[in-house]
Amino acid sequence: MNIYSSLEDFQYKGHAVVTIGTFDGVHAGHRKIIQRLKEIAREKGGETVVLTFYPHPRLVLQPDDNDLKMITTLEERSRLLEEYGVDHLIIREFDTGFSRIGAVEFVRDILVGKIGMKTLVIGHDHHFGRNREGSYKTLEELAPVYGFDLEEIPEQVINEVAVSSTKIRKALLSGQVEEASVLMGHDFVISGRVVSGDRMGRSLGFPTANIRVDDPYKLIPADGIYAVQANCLGKQLKGMMYIGWRPALNGTDRRLEVNLFDFDGDLYDQPITVNLKARIRGDQNFDNLAQLQRKMEEDRLHATKLLS
Repeated sequence: MNIYSSLEDFQYKGHAVVTIGTFDGVHAGHRKIIQRLKEIAREKGGETVVLTFYPHPRLVLQPDDNDLKMITTLEERSRLLEEYGVDHLIIREFDTGFSRIGAVEFVRDILVGKIGMKTLVIGHDHHFGRNREGSYKTLEELAPVYGFDLEEIPEQVINEVAVSSTKIRKALLSGQVEEASVLMGHDFVISGRVVSGDRMGRSLGFPTANIRVDDPYKLIPADGIYAVQANCLGKQLKGMMYIGWRPALNGTDRRLEVNLFDFDGDLYDQPITVNLKARIRGDQNFDNLAQLQRKMEEDRLHATKLLS
């Protein structure tokens, strides 16, 4: 997949089959659109183009609203779109200036003028342009004027998968990563970099890699212990992940720590991606470290069974 950080970098001159959206989570509903995009591209001898925005428009238009967290970082989203067979991904920075572009101007100057769109595929009830003034009816009027084909994915097709980013976020925030994975059609992942910790896990017999997530808008699921599979140093490793404030250790900041089974090496400053498979339990406090250690041994056995 070719990735472009600006519209000016996009140079494809064939039959561009385009869709637009934030595609957070790249869930089953999104993949209905991508599937149709690919079918049309094959029929027309063209290539698929996804135009997405970063940051999420709501973060720009409602800067005081701190509630929105993203299911996928931009990097995670890009990787998923590539896995699902998209040919071109254009990432347009969303800022206040861009938000003021009217619907007609957006279609004429950006979709047709800069991308060279020949076919547009959109999800049901898609709105775009300044104040979301553009609709499917607007596109129907503009299609013959600017010479592109138009297709809307019907509401019943989207509803067949009964999924939304809101539903996925709600599941994750309550720790239901298995439900979220079913809705998305793939594991929920946390990507970051291993940073130094205080080595308390090692002293308890459970050395952990502390993970720093640089994207401040990345959604982190509910506190607790999760069975996971981690990808690091070119290896796939099973383990368990802790998310929480470490009450048994008088923690003062929320931590993401992963204990990798059957691995004893240095991961410091390495990129790591953790696939969350299932939540084992919520976070707990303990009267002493011996109790914590016994519980972690139980957690490891539970995670091993879940991952076997």
